[in-house]
Parts: sequence; C-alpha cells; structure tokens
Amino acid sequence: MTEPIIRLHDIGKSFGPNVVLQGINLDIRPGEIIGILGENGAGKSTLLKLISGVYQPSFGSLEIGGRHYTELDPVTSRRLGIAMIPQEFNLVPTLRVYENVFLGQEIRKRGFLDRNTMRRKTREVMQNLQSSLDPKAEISSLSVAEKQLVEVARVLVDDARVVILDEPTTVLTDREVSVLFDVVRRLQGAGVAVLFISHKLKEVKDLCHSVLILRDGQVVEQSSTDDLDEENMARKMVGRELSQVFPEKQGHGGEVALEVRQLSLNSLLSDVNFSLHRGQILGLSGLVGSGRTEIAETIMGLRGKTSGQVLINGEVCNITSPEDAHRHNLAYLSEDRQGKGLVLSFNLIENITLLSLKRYIKGLIRHRAERRRAEHYQQALNIRTASLQTEVGLLSGGNQQKVYLAKLLDIEPEILILDEPTRGIDVGTKHEFYRLIRRLASEGKAILVISSELEEIIGLCDQVLVVREGRIVADLHDEQINEEDIMLYAAGARGASALNEAGVALS
Repeated sequence: MTEPIIRLHDIGKSFGPNVVLQGINLDIRPGEIIGILGENGAGKSTLLKLISGVYQPSFGSLEIGGRHYTELDPVTSRRLGIAMIPQEFNLVPTLRVYENVFLGQEIRKRGFLDRNTMRRKTREVMQNLQSSLDPKAEISSLSVAEKQLVEVARVLVDDARVVILDEPTTVLTDREVSVLFDVVRRLQGAGVAVLFISHKLKEVKDLCHSVLILRDGQVVEQSSTDDLDEENMARKMVGRELSQVFPEKQGHGGEVALEVRQLSLNSLLSDVNFSLHRGQILGLSGLVGSGRTEIAETIMGLRGKTSGQVLINGEVCNITSPEDAHRHNLAYLSEDRQGKGLVLSFNLIENITLLSLKRYIKGLIRHRAERRRAEHYQQALNIRTASLQTEVGLLSGGNQQKVYLAKLLDIEPEILILDEPTRGIDVGTKHEFYRLIRRLASEGKAILVISSELEEIIGLCDQVLVVREGRIVADLHDEQINEEDIMLYAAGARGASALNEAGVALS
C-alpha cells in the first residue's frame, strides 16, 4: 500500500471551551477519492481548514509527506500541493477570469506579468471543462455557475497533490457536473488525492472510493462506499431515521398574489407570463443560464425590465428597486447568500433586523426588542449557534441560510421568491426547510422556488414552469411534474434521443 500524502492522528480543534472536532484519524493516499459527509455544523469545514492551514489543530498531529506540522498556514499548505475549492467563492470581483485563476501564482517573463500566457492557459483549462468562458471577462459579470468553474480552473493550473472540493456541484447543471467528475477522475488517475464534500449522496456514492461521516465533531463511520447505500449514509449523518423527505402537497385555491405579464429584459427574457397564488409553491426549473434568476431579479427591481407588467394583488406596480419590492410585500432570497444576502461580519441579531430596522427604532434602537425577535427566529427555524452575538460568517452554511430567511421573514412579506433555497445544505436541514416552506404556504404566503435540483422541484412544488432561453416553454401540473418531462422541455428536445444529443443526462 502506498504511503499517505497526509496523515491525521487524533486531530481535534476547540475554540475556547467549545470542542468542535475531536479524535479524527485519516490517511489520505495518492489516487484516492474520499467523501466527507455530515450535517451542517458536524465539523466538515473545520476539518478542511485544518488540512489547508486556515486553522491549527488544538490537539493531535498532522503529517504531510512524512513531516509533522504544528503550525501549518495556507501559503505553506498550497506550496505542499494542497488545493481547495471552497463552497463560498474566494474570487476578486473586480479582476478578470485569468487574473483570478493565476492569483498568487502569476506567470512572469523577464520580471513582467506574462498576461498572454496566462490568458492562453486559462482558455485551455476552460476548454478542458467544456466551457467557452472568456478569460478576459470580469468576475463581477459572471453567473454563480461560471464563478464555480473559475474556482475549479484555479486548482487545475496548480500542481496539486491533494484537491479539496467543498460542495462544488451545487450550482452546476447535470452536464457540468459530468464534466467536473471526468476531470476529477483524470486527477485521480494521475495520482492526485481528492476530498469531496457534498450533500448530494448519489454523487458521493458514484464518485468516491470511501466515505468519512462526521456527527457532532466526531467520526461515526469510515468505510468503503460499496458498503453503504444513500439511505444508510443519510441515517448515519443525522443519527436518526428520516421521515418522508417532502411534506405532502396541499394544492392551492387562493387568490392571485403575483402576476407577471409579457415581461421582457433586453435579450435575456422574452414575454414571460405567469400567475402565483396565495398558498401555492410554484417552481421555476431550467438549465443554468436559462433565465430563471433573471426573472426573479427583474420582478424585484434588481434589473430594469424592457417591457411588461408586474401586478401585486391585481394592481400594476412599478418596482425599480428591492426597497420598492419590500414595500409591496415581496422578498427575495438570492442564490448567493454570502455575496448578496448576509453581512458576514455582523452578528445574528444585526443580520436578522437589517431590512426591518425602522421597526425597532424609537429615537434609539430598541436592542431588547431586536434580541427578542432574533430569539424567536432562532427557536422557530432551529438556528444552531452558541450565541446570538456570533458573527454570521462563523456559522455553517445551513445556519447562515436560516439567518438569511429569518431576515426576510422579519419584513413580513406576502410573496417569497426563493432562489436555490437549499444550496450547500445537508439532508437533515433540507427536511427542515421543506417543511418550513410548506408551512409558510399553508399560512397563505405565495412562494416561488427556483432550484437546479430536480428532486426538489418535483417533490416540493404544486406547479412547475420550465424556462429555456428566457421564455416559459412549459407549464406542468400533477403527473406532468416529472424528471423526464422537465428535462425534455429544458433542453428543447422532442424525445429521449434528442435529449441525449443535447448532452443532458437524465440521472
């Protein structure tokens, strides 16, 4: 058996008296693909940060290439061949694609930056990822999926021995995921070890050789993926039996809360028409880049429509900003929670009351009222944190998403638009979100859900609209809401053979 590249022996991490990780033993060998599973807050991110040098272990030993390290830092970790693709993007928005790809490892010629070579190499890497993304495009102009590909490209131009992938597929289409997995398998064939973190258990089962499952900071399972099915993985992650994934659909019979008529946006949207009823969960499905998010952003006034109307409760509304939308009882949960939803350096209370702050001001801010409201949401949404004073940036992805939702609920909206509401959330927390969304609908709220996960669209939504090239191309109800029909419409295909030719997998 080959010697491990990295060896963890009884590794643990504590923050003051709070022990978040303990007793981790793991050998990472060349060519291995290891799945790391656990609920949000189980210790996955802490483990990755120990390996990549962001954190130093509180106890135990970390060995890389046969040498012990007690104070590993990110620069040394990268020099030793450890590369990480984070769940939340670590890109400079004002720089171009190629500048981000080579950030910190710039190519120079006679002391000057060799921009032509960096652009050429970036284009080659993007071609390997089957992407036509322009190396000179500014990061701020990219979609979330395109930013994810830039993060992948950063690793591929590096001479990595260990690659850490933290939720790399949450915003990618099936086709993009297939390409990424081909790249991972090529890395594995070249002797690179891969740590793969995902809440999509089928992906872990398909890609990984073995799995390490964490719960409450400790290892509860370490075995071959051949020995575990997806149900067993989920059960070991949460430590309990999982009930039905999706709550029972209730249908809807309420009045129309939101109506969109012939909405157009330059070349991005064309004649979009639909109605959203009170008590309804309406799904928007389609491939990445189809225009789903653009529909939401145009309704919210984040983009200026070219033509068309938005009606709230039957009245035409001229919404030109999110503030206008909020005044009309509309709220939007963006797919980019860290970039557009939360202030990571603020604590939970400050984030939750950020949009509704006027309600808590009578001359001065009524901090006691703010705290009571935050405590209400902490209990109602099961937000796991040691203190309401904790900075939101220190919370797990699932708990950040709950804080973001609490922030929106505190403005008491009647209409909620949820864009990728369970991105980067573990299976147990997803169940909580699905039940919460259904409960909000049962209380009369009108809810529009945008999701790249077909299982989520099918299991949660009462009605599904399929978007392709900026148009609504299908309106599906009841038994029509199934994976094959949705993907046929999304890909613009007429039959299964045409769908396969379009390069879209029915998985």
